Amino acid sequence: MSYPKFKKSVAQAKADLYRETLARHPKTVRVKKEATAVRNLERIFAAALKVANEKGFAAMTLRDLSTAAGLSMGALYAYFSGKEELLAMLQEQHRSVTRRILEESLVQVQNPLERLRTAVRTHLYLSEAMQPWFFFAYMEARHLSADERKKSMESELTTEKLLADLMTDAVAAGALAPRDCRMAACLTKAMLQDWYLKRWKHAGRRITVDQYADAVLAAIENYRDPGEG
Repeated sequence: MSYPKFKKSVAQAKADLYRETLARHPKTVRVKKEATAVRNLERIFAAALKVANEKGFAAMTLRDLSTAAGLSMGALYAYFSGKEELLAMLQEQHRSVTRRILEESLVQVQNPLERLRTAVRTHLYLSEAMQPWFFFAYMEARHLSADERKKSMESELTTEKLLADLMTDAVAAGALAPRDCRMAACLTKAMLQDWYLKRWKHAGRRITVDQYADAVLAAIENYRDPGEG
């Protein structure tokens, strides 16, 4: 699997994402035509991510969003009741698409080590294709309600557990050296986050997502627990 090939599949996933938003918020989104609603949600979400990642979601006004999305204030209120609901919708869809694509990527892979490699590459490819979403989800988690913040934390722990379970399977199969898989997964998650949180650094060094994935996988496969001889 390479990034260019993966990127094509994400386009369809993004379209599904907006349809999922409509299905999950039938009372909130008051637009009858699906095609119109999907098109405008895409504009609203893209504008919200752009403005929020530039100045912060808390500082973004609905007037800012209206201008960036090219929609009237009245049109915005046909999709959400206020900024808090918009924030929850953005976070919800980020969690949903990440979980679904990771799960789908592993369906056809049986070899334990290849499953781990596939999960790591898929996560990095997805965060490259949807970098504004990932950056936003991480940076704005502090502004969520208590319930939404809990969901965000649970989502991160779920991804970490998936990595730990995949490592455990690979160790059991003799494909990886024995290790504290939970600690190794925690360190791996930090490396995955570094890719989309500090994109400027890697771009400045002209590191491609495939090169970064190779480096992360090398670190995982050559990992040794502290204290080992």
